[in-house]
Amino acid sequence: MDQQIRVGFEKDDRLDRSRRIEWLDTKKISESSALVLGAGAIGNEVVKNLILSGMTRLAIVDFDIVQRSNLARCVFFTEIDALQKSMKAEALARAASSLVPGTMIEPVIGRVEDLPIDLYKKHDIVLGCLDNFNARLHANSHSRFARVPYIDSGMQGAIGKVFVSLPNGPCLECASNITHSKIAALRYSCTGTSVSFYMPLVPAEITTTSIVSAMAVREGLRLLSSKAPPLEGQMIYYDGLRSILDIMQVDIDPNCPNHS
Repeated sequence: MDQQIRVGFEKDDRLDRSRRIEWLDTKKISESSALVLGAGAIGNEVVKNLILSGMTRLAIVDFDIVQRSNLARCVFFTEIDALQKSMKAEALARAASSLVPGTMIEPVIGRVEDLPIDLYKKHDIVLGCLDNFNARLHANSHSRFARVPYIDSGMQGAIGKVFVSLPNGPCLECASNITHSKIAALRYSCTGTSVSFYMPLVPAEITTTSIVSAMAVREGLRLLSSKAPPLEGQMIYYDGLRSILDIMQVDIDPNCPNHS
């Protein structure tokens, strides 16, 4: 018997509008999984965008608790989360899983530096939503070892950036300069565990967070869709006050420990 198609059937398809984008592979996206490192402002937006794009399997890593100062930028956190000092990864996983029925989100409580390499290998893409430079370098190097694409995102005030690192291409360390190296050297003592200087809080607001997160997720969707060429080794800079996007090509540094 021929299948009957009724008028307005497409309105019942949650991903109907996404399927109309020629390069977007909604089937592959729904079958893929993402490792999200960081459950703060960018992490909240990244998880929201991934789930609404059709992805139903994620893991979220964070060791911090929800504070009231997070509520102006984190769509999934509530006053109750802040009052109860809920773990960010658990609060985000709990709230975000209700967006789409059947969504499976694994909260992982811990530091990025302590994650086993097998956790990276279980996922198709890794999205870094971290505010610690050393943790971002660590995540990128481990993603490369696991042969999983890494998408790094960060922001300060109205400025943001997104970087795509593929296993065979330039990494975040290749894109670093002497200023980054000095920050990395100051951040930890020789033991690698004790904080050796005070890091001031980074200014942040929701519009820049939303834009940077959206760009990061779009690059993730691009990587999972074979019809869309990836932005390999390209650093995307966003200046919200000037409404400007700039792209800088990053080359492999032959002295980088990830490539030497």
